[in-house]
Amino acid sequence: MHLYAEMFDAVRSLLEERGRVIVAIEGRCGSGKTTLAALMAKEFDSSIFHMDDFFLPPYMRTADRLAEPGGNVHYERFLSEVIEPLLEGRQVCFRPYVCSKAIFGGEVCIESKKLSIVEGSYSLHPCLRYAYDLKVFLTVDPETQEKRILQRSGPDKLKDFKRLWIPLEEHYFGELDVEGCIDMIVDTSFIEKSSS
Repeated sequence: MHLYAEMFDAVRSLLEERGRVIVAIEGRCGSGKTTLAALMAKEFDSSIFHMDDFFLPPYMRTADRLAEPGGNVHYERFLSEVIEPLLEGRQVCFRPYVCSKAIFGGEVCIESKKLSIVEGSYSLHPCLRYAYDLKVFLTVDPETQEKRILQRSGPDKLKDFKRLWIPLEEHYFGELDVEGCIDMIVDTSFIEKSSS
């Protein structure tokens, strides 16, 4: 947790000051967003929401939509089904999109807690940024990123990431100045390097 000590201290301060807090964990694939969200949930009584549950269903994947920076996530649905209820302190109910099966899963309902964590690429899309009390960005060097994706997803998926998902992410980061809106940045590259 030492890597994230400053971040956790910031969350504690915000909770004391505001009572209810929404944290966004954005960053490059393979940088540890899901891992950080899980660590934060162990430290605080919190709810976690994954942007991966809101990727576009096939019928929305038009050329125009996919050319839009950040357009491959259904940010409109995330705004109405997650962000708006959280801001009102209401229970959040939605049907996650299951990419591997190209279907919507069953309804999931998550209690609105004092700390809500939104993790995943595209969580800092411009239409969502206003809702967050703390905006965190995790980065990783390309060599470590490739190694982690290979270990996590295998060689075939790594090819997909290099061909499609990483370029889409980098386009989104650059075009929408994601790093320019963050409160805190953490480079997670050295985690494996320091232990090897």
